[in-house]
Amino acid sequence: MAVEGADVVIVGYFSGKQKDFAALMDTAAQEMTTRGARVVGRIVQRRGISDGGVKKMALPYSSRTLLSYGKVREAAALCEQTNADAAVFLPSLTERQRHVLTGMLGCPAVSLANALAAD
Repeated sequence: MAVEGADVVIVGYFSGKQKDFAALMDTAAQEMTTRGARVVGRIVQRRGISDGGVKKMALPYSSRTLLSYGKVREAAALCEQTNADAAVFLPSLTERQRHVLTGMLGCPAVSLANALAAD
């Protein structure tokens, strides 16, 4: 994915114990902006906030999408509204997750590390 000139939505997935998630999102947005992308939206999924989630904090909500189904729908709506060229995920994505999320979001889903490496 060519980063320069792209409109991107930044997507983060964080444990409830991770208190600096906002700073991590800001850093990712800055990295993308520095490379010529325009950040048009942000989505954050937190795990472990509720009692049931604490026991599963290190696990993704879904092995297919990483996120909860509701959060994927929210991200898809944001990608559509902003006409995003890509959704950039802070965590690494498996090949399967990239494929499934690309189909669900309507734009390429890439991990931040891969987006920065391709630039």
